[in-house]
Amino acid sequence: MSAAELLQSLAVSPLQLTLACLVAFSASILGGLAGYGTGLILPVFLVPVVGVGNVIPVMAVSMLFNNASRVAVFRQDIQWSHARRVLLFGLPACVAGAYCYTFLNARWIALLLGIFLLASIPLRRLLQRSEFQLAAGAESVAGASFGFINGGLPGAGVFLIAILLHTGLTGSAVVATDAIISVVMGIAKIMLFGSLAALNLQLAVTGFLIGVCTIPGAFVARALLKRIPLGIHIWVMETMVAIGAIALLWRAG
Repeated sequence: MSAAELLQSLAVSPLQLTLACLVAFSASILGGLAGYGTGLILPVFLVPVVGVGNVIPVMAVSMLFNNASRVAVFRQDIQWSHARRVLLFGLPACVAGAYCYTFLNARWIALLLGIFLLASIPLRRLLQRSEFQLAAGAESVAGASFGFINGGLPGAGVFLIAILLHTGLTGSAVVATDAIISVVMGIAKIMLFGSLAALNLQLAVTGFLIGVCTIPGAFVARALLKRIPLGIHIWVMETMVAIGAIALLWRAG
């Protein structure tokens, strides 16, 4: 199949793909400003474009590029000991979560996505305020919980950030370690979805194009950080997530 034929057979129309790419670019800017959120905002707009059942496979491809770009930038700050502990139980749990996702019908997917996105707002604030510290063993157990959620739902990165922060990591070490863990789990999800025919070539190319559009958003976010107060863009992002979650619950009902 030629490149032209592949583009013509994409899972979405050119107009829908253009819209999705613009949303991906905007979501990556908001995510870069707040330190999280690209994976929470993007599904809200991808559902009407690629369909509820295809959101997670397409997100697996697109977020792989988003996270890989962060690995490339922050590779020297990766804390490998923490990455290994999270992946020890987190990676097989992620595969299990992705496998369970393939058995859900569109209504259940919309219901779970809506509940998770809506709950992510207060949960993020609660995790941000908590001050407990995780020991090495607890970090691996927490990694398993994150992995299972990450396998079947978008935006679970907020939990991984919380886990890493509560092990004592700060700054670029959190960003870098979060990115490498997400890349490894993303590859595992793509392989699973591909083997189960939940991710075909058209969906993979759609995810690739959307993922590429998230990369320049990080550079725009860096330029905007000095100009926009933190509270404003977090408020905008949480509002968008809440509206999208309510829309998904409406669809499920």
